[in-house]
Amino acid sequence: MTTLDSLKVKVIKKAWAEPAFKTSLLIEPKKAIKEAFGDEVPEDIDIKVVEENKHVFYLTLPPNPEDIAEDPSKRNAVW
Repeated sequence: MTTLDSLKVKVIKKAWAEPAFKTSLLIEPKKAIKEAFGDEVPEDIDIKVVEENKHVFYLTLPPNPEDIAEDPSKRNAVW
């Protein structure tokens, strides 16, 4: 598991356990992550937090790793 994957798991677990954190995460994700974990999200990265329910499922398509590997300027595209 990468560091990013580890952070994702921590954020999700905290959101499940703490309703106030979940609310903050939905409203201001960067601020919530910084305050809870001390991890600052780079300024050029936008985070959108959405909540699934039994009727709605979100599928997120990440950048193709081959596209990122070929272009050195895009190596930071996957935060």
